[in-house]
Amino acid sequence: MQRIAVVPGSFDPVTLGHLDVIGRAAGLYDELHVVVVHNPDKNALLPIAQRVSLIEQAVAEAGIEGRIVVASWSMGLLVDYCTDVGATVLVKGIRSQVDVAYETPMAIVNRHLAGVETVFMLPDPEHAHVSSSLVRQVAALGGDVTPFVPAAVAGYLEGALAS
Repeated sequence: MQRIAVVPGSFDPVTLGHLDVIGRAAGLYDELHVVVVHNPDKNALLPIAQRVSLIEQAVAEAGIEGRIVVASWSMGLLVDYCTDVGATVLVKGIRSQVDVAYETPMAIVNRHLAGVETVFMLPDPEHAHVSSSLVRQVAALGGDVTPFVPAAVAGYLEGALAS
């Protein structure tokens, strides 16, 4: 039986912390879906299609091996996507107790709705302080984001915010 997992996120933009979780999860499952989801509580900087493209570039740049599918999902429940692709696990990167408190109720509901388990993965401590919103703020104020994001993202942000 294939072990298929989903790493969901807004990835606005994808960070080195996200890439760390994606790379380690790819080594644990036969197939990994990295799914850009629409979060109505956030004002997105990047269009969803651009986020998908940047994740694909970042995964290639990083040399992450495994069967990785990058997709987007904006209609319906995330567990519906999981059911559609045969995934039984969601992998979530957790940076702090705040993330645990936010993610726990969703994990319980996802298990109840569709039998999908959630695995919490701690990031490499080097990246634990980095969030996409922090990257957006630093980039918008003209700061150097290269220590926090893959090269493709840094290049895109530099060009997009310069215009």
